Amino acid sequence: MSKPRKPKGRPVSGWLILDKPFDFGSTEAVAKIKWLLKAQKAGHAGTLDPLASGMLPIALGDATKTVPYVMDGRKIYEFTVTWGEERTTDDLEGEVTQSSGKRPTAEEIKAILGDYTGTIQQIPPQFSAIKIDGERAYDLAREGETVEIPSREVEIHRLTLIASDENTARFEVECGKGTYVRALARDFGRQLGCYGHISALRRTFVAPFGEDDMVPLADLVALEKIEDEAERLAALDAFLIDTGEALSNLPQIIINDDQAHRLRMGNPIILRGRDAPVSADEAYATARGKLVAIGEIGGGEFRPKRVFQG
Repeated sequence: MSKPRKPKGRPVSGWLILDKPFDFGSTEAVAKIKWLLKAQKAGHAGTLDPLASGMLPIALGDATKTVPYVMDGRKIYEFTVTWGEERTTDDLEGEVTQSSGKRPTAEEIKAILGDYTGTIQQIPPQFSAIKIDGERAYDLAREGETVEIPSREVEIHRLTLIASDENTARFEVECGKGTYVRALARDFGRQLGCYGHISALRRTFVAPFGEDDMVPLADLVALEKIEDEAERLAALDAFLIDTGEALSNLPQIIINDDQAHRLRMGNPIILRGRDAPVSADEAYATARGKLVAIGEIGGGEFRPKRVFQG
């Protein structure tokens, strides 16, 4: 009987908040970070289009278990819409399908923003990762098919016009999971009767991570010149954010080493003290500042659902 294959790479864990450059794919970015840090496992919390720049949270090792909590978080984008053309991809990459000589004023733009704030119905772009009869919409679109994509509910918390000139307008949007900014540009243009597409897009926030957490790819690549591997990896590891930071929107339980051992064995622990939460569907426990488990609280106990070795 063959021995189990040993995982390649280091068992490094944590979040690296990459400032993804323009014209660089999310999958490509994850592969580059995994290679730089010689990590066993890596994944990202929400695709960013190649033509978009900005925040791409990358989870390494055990942090991949917390990806869903970041995927569900609010996001902030800055984006520029160029008026006069609608395109197949709703951004610069696509072919022009509709055009107009009309251009909206700032007052006309501001007048429609309320229609896109709050809970709205949105039809994702033809070039999107939505599955239609088991196939990705973008695969069907590349084959020349036009498919009917059902609208879905998304949440727009804030939408602001930052600046505008004759041909472009710049916006900032704070939105929930599943919102397509390219679809906003498309719908703005249709409602204003002038057509439009995204010509610049940058993500600046993915809850709970902010702009100060972002690391430019160039800063990481520059460390490749360090010849000593241990020194180079230590310099790269210094950019990592603790896995537990992804859960800062959940109730936190601080525990001791004995309790941490019990949780890691899959056993519940009794919560004592006046400040102990009474109940929570989801909470997380830390010991010595490190994430130990995600679980639920009820009946005076914390019951682990997912444990971390630290």
